Amino acid sequence: MEEFVEKYAKYLSDIKGASENTILSYQRDLKQFISFLNKVGIKEIKKVNRTNIVAYLLELQKKGRAPSTISRNIASIRSFFQFLLKIHIIDEDPTINIDSPKQEKKLPEVLTIEEVDLLLSQPNERDLKGIRDKAMLELLYATGIRVSELITLQKSDVNLTLEYIKCTDQDLKERIIPLGASALKSLRNYIDKARFAMIRDSNEKALFVNCSGTPMTRQGFWKLIKVYAKKAKINKTITPHMLRHSFAAHMVANGADLQSVQEMLGHSDISTTQVYAQLNKNKLKEVYLRTHPRA
Repeated sequence: MEEFVEKYAKYLSDIKGASENTILSYQRDLKQFISFLNKVGIKEIKKVNRTNIVAYLLELQKKGRAPSTISRNIASIRSFFQFLLKIHIIDEDPTINIDSPKQEKKLPEVLTIEEVDLLLSQPNERDLKGIRDKAMLELLYATGIRVSELITLQKSDVNLTLEYIKCTDQDLKERIIPLGASALKSLRNYIDKARFAMIRDSNEKALFVNCSGTPMTRQGFWKLIKVYAKKAKINKTITPHMLRHSFAAHMVANGADLQSVQEMLGHSDISTTQVYAQLNKNKLKEVYLRTHPRA
């Protein structure tokens, strides 16, 4: 059976163009599955049936494997048997109607409004770098845009007069997001006092540049947010995406409708945005349990 795993790995590499890590992950899952089949006396791939696969998944469950791990194994096994069906090694796919275990949706971790204020107050606006960092942090929290969108913003995407930014996502879909007073003030300060002094080329289109005068990178922004998180002494692992989550959660908590938040975040499906309503419900419950005399 191992020879078919090797053929499958070659197919993933040569035909599908899968990465080395993806191929190694599939191989690891399949070798563990084949080891299980050998233990139960199945030596030929054609003899594997749905019952054998379900038995293997139950064994993974008994070993305490996470639902995400089991789901990944199902995906590996299903893809393998679909390949075997395609090259006529088997006549039917034994993975049909095998469902992945339901995974509990984790609610995103967010910062409190006080923690956001503390984080955003860390940059030292007496130097160019601090002015830039303040503008980046304020803009990220004010708009909820992704880091990839932040670092690809061009100066022409900012309209300070009409108080909005134009953001383009990875699917090249444009959205217009309004700017609040704090973000406007910080952006004006950066554009008027720091950007021109920081750029290397006067024709530079990128809104935010690094200390070398070239466009800011994702890694560069991650580093600076880690520095400010440490400086603020907030007892949470703060990531750039946490500011996006915080933007959405605070908007919903203050009465914004989900459709408007969905549009600003650029979610194609409103069910993705509904998680922030759940966060708000949890917060209400916490308040109730903490304050009601008979809770």
